[in-house]
Amino acid sequence: MGYLFPFALIGYLFGSIPFGLLITKMAGAGDIRAIGSGNIGATNVLRTGRKGLAAATLLADALKGAVPVWIALFVFGITGLPLLFIAGGAFLGHLYPVWLRFKGGKGVATYVGLLLALSPTGFIAFAISWLLTALVSRFSSLAALVATLVAPVAIWFGAATPIALLFALMSVMCWWKHRENISRLASGTEGKIGGKG
Repeated sequence: MGYLFPFALIGYLFGSIPFGLLITKMAGAGDIRAIGSGNIGATNVLRTGRKGLAAATLLADALKGAVPVWIALFVFGITGLPLLFIAGGAFLGHLYPVWLRFKGGKGVATYVGLLLALSPTGFIAFAISWLLTALVSRFSSLAALVATLVAPVAIWFGAATPIALLFALMSVMCWWKHRENISRLASGTEGKIGGKG
């Protein structure tokens, strides 16, 4: 299994690029780590009040998961476990980037990018479940948590077992990174979509 490490490392280096931090600094919005939750993801970038920067961060964080998988698959013809290790490495890179002392994002955008690259079925299931939950609850975090439960199940029923297992593991990690959101949801203090703070 040692031969798989370089593939994971390649994915990790892609995923560890802190786009939220780079985009906000280049746009003159300061250090995103000093704003709101201190997270480098799109949700915290939105707290700068600049929706364009948040949208750019969201897209970049999704692509840093999808692009290394697409390059591996379509340029080099890499499939099977090596491809999944590239994907998993990219996800870990976003969550724990070495450049930021392993303090990264919560993984949702990169998770979505990887779904787009590896499982259109899972991507559609994620999108539908996220939208429905968000419309009903008005909680972005709850929508993400529900969607990360639904996506691996949808992939599993599509018979892509190794991919389903990968996304199930990434879902567990997403839930761990959202533990503060879960606490706020339980206490009724989580901010709603469109709300203040």
